[in-house]
Amino acid sequence: MKILVAVKRVVDYNVKVRVKADGSGVDLANVKMAMNPFCEIAVEEAVRLKEKGIASEIVAVSVGPAAAQEQLRTALALGADRAILIESDEELGSLAVAKLLKAVVDKEQSQLVILGKQAIDSDNNQTGQMLGALTGYAQGTFASKVEIAGDQINVTREIDGGLQTVALKLPAIVTTDLRLNEPRYASLPNIMKAKKKPLETLTPDALGVSTASTVKTLKVEAPATRSAGIIVKSVAELVEKLKNEAKVI
Repeated sequence: MKILVAVKRVVDYNVKVRVKADGSGVDLANVKMAMNPFCEIAVEEAVRLKEKGIASEIVAVSVGPAAAQEQLRTALALGADRAILIESDEELGSLAVAKLLKAVVDKEQSQLVILGKQAIDSDNNQTGQMLGALTGYAQGTFASKVEIAGDQINVTREIDGGLQTVALKLPAIVTTDLRLNEPRYASLPNIMKAKKKPLETLTPDALGVSTASTVKTLKVEAPATRSAGIIVKSVAELVEKLKNEAKVI
């Protein structure tokens, strides 16, 4: 089985995001970038499936600038066999990314595609579902457990009421949730080996995909600064302030 794993380059989750002065977007100058945490979980799950002898090859794919090769090399160091970068400096929406991934799925003929359920920058939670619609593959989203038996994959997913298990026929799309696994750290020898693993660079034009967007970002604003809290001396004082100042009761 060939597994395709999508990887996204995002601002490191430890970095405090700053908005540009003109409100046109997020300031990425001299900011530490990293692999999206949900994508790390997707890579880990693919590697575990290969270690069990279920997967024969893992292909990591990313859509973004040339610098995204860094995150692909990380995926290679974690256990992916080769990587594909669809190079684009445009700010692409979820649908454009899904179309590009669909072109790679058609090219690679992968039986399983694993994606993080969402990226921590745009936070859209759309690409996996859109890819499922474009390919016509069965999809299991928010996976907290994945089991493969023959040509069937059982995905336990988190829903509002608890857990739901769905049985999918391969080929399939799976998006990962936080509790699926705990990603490993790349060892130094594997980081060195990753430098020699194949990394192919493509363009949207080479894949015959139009990335024109119908959505335009008008303005980006930082969250409003929260005012300082106060300490009250009694329940009566708390009730009085909630009633007369906050006017919530």
